[in-house]
Amino acid sequence: MANEIVRKIDPRARDLGGGFRVRRVLPFHAHKMVGPFIFFDHFGPVDYAPGDGFDVRPHPHIGLATVTYLFEGAIRHQDSLGTDLVIRPGAVNWMTAGHGIVHSERTPLPEREAGQSMHGLQTWVALPLSHEAATPSFVHHAADTLPAFKENGADVRVLAGEAWDHRSPVDFPWPILFLAIETPDGASLTLPAGLAEERALYLVSGGVRVDGERVEEGVMLILAPGTDIPVEFLPGTKAVVCGGAPLDGPRKIDWNFVASDEDMIEQAKFDWTESTQSHGTDRFPLVPRDEAEWIPLP
Repeated sequence: MANEIVRKIDPRARDLGGGFRVRRVLPFHAHKMVGPFIFFDHFGPVDYAPGDGFDVRPHPHIGLATVTYLFEGAIRHQDSLGTDLVIRPGAVNWMTAGHGIVHSERTPLPEREAGQSMHGLQTWVALPLSHEAATPSFVHHAADTLPAFKENGADVRVLAGEAWDHRSPVDFPWPILFLAIETPDGASLTLPAGLAEERALYLVSGGVRVDGERVEEGVMLILAPGTDIPVEFLPGTKAVVCGGAPLDGPRKIDWNFVASDEDMIEQAKFDWTESTQSHGTDRFPLVPRDEAEWIPLP
């Protein structure tokens, strides 16, 4: 394997229920995190006929921020803070769980009635120790608020962090990098060492050549730190670059919970069970307008 590639991670198929299948890349047994990124799912493309859709019922999180990015389709996000918003391609939903939040993700009614094609990424970034028990929050960043520019023939959008002197408005309390790259006509682009201490390149569609090795869609490349990485993007390629500084210590991940301490996860499990039995608690309230069902603790 090329010296510029530390590890190649192939996705594992997962069925989240109702035929909603994803390609899961992180966590990987030999490579748990890239910067603060601890979870990485690629879903679709999948076509829903009129009348069909997906429904991820209300469920809890702690110790992380969920980051949703779409290439096609729409998702209605609702959470226990009262947020009720539809995300569409090019925008970013940034939900910080902190000490505890509950949310659901469903096909919006117009798309359910008309049918739609869905394609996107769901990632989690672990919160640093100073923020893992912070007050939960939700911020939607519309597509036109995120820097988008051309770099050596590539269309680049900065979802988080900074690249080529363009900075995302996303506020995250740890050095982070998240870029979306599209090359309709192909491009030769060097990923500078200074983008982030840890970097990974994920191929959403199409392919790339790195140091003479061709890599196809669905693969994540963990890139060597401290070196500029020339990448040849083939025509029609979609990719993302994610990473940042190594987090301040290891994290445990169990179901939808991320924490630095196992006791925090066990407490969250207990609290979620209590919430489902008590129809909501202070830590895990119900989701307004979506109170009728939820995902029980496995």
